[in-house]
Amino acid sequence: MERSIFLHIRRTLRTLGKRRINRRFTFTDAAILEVYLFAALCERPVSWACDPQHWPRGFRRGPLPSASAVSRRMRTPSVDRLLERLRRKLESHDGHQVVAIVDGKALPIGPHSHDKQSGYGRAASSKARGYKLHAITTIAGRVLAWRVTPMQTSEGVMARRMVRELAHDGYLLGDANYDLNKPFDAALDREIQLVTPRRYGRKCGLGHCRHSPARLRSKEILEEDVTGFGRGLMRSRWSVERFFGTLSSHATGLSHLPHWIRSWRRVHNWVRAKLVIYAARFALKAAK
Repeated sequence: MERSIFLHIRRTLRTLGKRRINRRFTFTDAAILEVYLFAALCERPVSWACDPQHWPRGFRRGPLPSASAVSRRMRTPSVDRLLERLRRKLESHDGHQVVAIVDGKALPIGPHSHDKQSGYGRAASSKARGYKLHAITTIAGRVLAWRVTPMQTSEGVMARRMVRELAHDGYLLGDANYDLNKPFDAALDREIQLVTPRRYGRKCGLGHCRHSPARLRSKEILEEDVTGFGRGLMRSRWSVERFFGTLSSHATGLSHLPHWIRSWRRVHNWVRAKLVIYAARFALKAAK
């Protein structure tokens, strides 16, 4: 399966990055990304992927760039744009989705790491140090928007930023961490109804401050609608758990941050490479 994934990624990448952006570079942006994505697929450092002995026969022709060249070029805007174009190209376009889900996944690192850009915050049922992946996905598992931040960054703040990338109208489902007025207002500006359970449960009131009309509407959908529409809508939210489970369950997925992936830029590139691999795997399964 890994061989088919890489060949599919390489075919798509070569259609997007044929031209050489800068003549002073020996290797094109597509060649740099080939090496980086091969390292991410094999869960190895870039220096390992720059050794020709580690490539299967027929996978690569010609010389390979050095590890320092790959590291430098991964910081350039042209490579960054090409990697994002590749991710979007590999994703299956299933049209406008009325329902989307927002959630976060903790990416912890060791507590004694010297990574100054990481943060300390709440992970799954505990506190940890590291980063967090924030994502908005469709029920089918297509990624609509995503961000990587230090662990302590509020999920509500990131939801306000990511919702700007969504199409108009529809429902956005979240857990109780998103039950804040500002995310509701941001979604309402895009004509999107955010639906979340109450942050402190139904027994606690909302308080006497000003509340977003969308937040009050969310309360009506979940607590006062006798048709069962709200309960059925929230059952769809568990599809985001399936997305994160699929993203991290296989050998080439985003199960953890390796010891050589530290600092925000490297974590961001590594997560995006894993999303590219996830999109390629998803596309190959859909084509069967």
